[in-house]
Amino acid sequence: MISEKLHITSPFSLIAAKIKDYAAFSKLRLASLVLLSALAGYWLATPHFSWIIAGWLMLGGLLVTGASNGFNQIIERDLDKLMERTKNRPIPTGKMSVTEALILASTMAIIGTFILWYFLNPLTGILGAFALVSYAAVYTPMKQISPLAVYIGAIPGAIPPMIGYAAYTGELGLEAGILFAVQFAWQFPHFWAIAWKGDKDYQKAGFKLLPSKGGKNKSSAIQILLSALILIPISLLPIYFGISGYIAGIVSGITGLWFAYLALKLYQGMEDKHATKLMFASFIYLPIVLLVFVLDKI
Repeated sequence: MISEKLHITSPFSLIAAKIKDYAAFSKLRLASLVLLSALAGYWLATPHFSWIIAGWLMLGGLLVTGASNGFNQIIERDLDKLMERTKNRPIPTGKMSVTEALILASTMAIIGTFILWYFLNPLTGILGAFALVSYAAVYTPMKQISPLAVYIGAIPGAIPPMIGYAAYTGELGLEAGILFAVQFAWQFPHFWAIAWKGDKDYQKAGFKLLPSKGGKNKSSAIQILLSALILIPISLLPIYFGISGYIAGIVSGITGLWFAYLALKLYQGMEDKHATKLMFASFIYLPIVLLVFVLDKI
């Protein structure tokens, strides 16, 4: 008698798999950095921190960010199949249909924007909606056209601290603009390091993301270095304008010099390993700088 093993998938396993797919679709790990910058913006604006407001801010921000990432994957679903880093995403693998993806992304966009608008104020809802539309409808298609896509993408990428600031004030001003400037400037060495490391993969999809048309050359490397150097004085603006204190200035200055040193090593060595170090440093740099801005204010 031949015995056969029946592979039965439990409902819990199916639910867990679906949650994993939804997390990959909305890029939850990337969204956590967005939420951190939004929360920092709120904390710097308010004299009386409220976990209720912070909760609505994080929930609405998470949904809008997830929707942005989701629409990006829907638009680039055929291109994702071509790249190693994206070929295992839910849509290319067939784990999620385009219809399901559209329903999920649209639902997150509507609910997230409503939360920011209704439970905080209209300005936060408008900023969230603008970030979503500009990221999905402008930045995403521009990636195949011109390296200017990075400059365009840096705009919605720098809006989260403004959303956080507006969550308390209901308006924008110099302080919100400075926080925008810091995160805007940070994105260039951050994303160009990623683009350098993944250049071969990006070429398969026809993405033009390095600052030089020549790709991984000295021209791109010097622009990455300059962007890291420019970030240093910009990161000191919150101290100059009294948003934070001198301890934050010292820490952000030292961190910025370390960040620029890694960009210099990339310029000198022109190797992927230097781009990888710069990329990981960028993930460390922003949370440290935002954290010291907040702590020094407290």
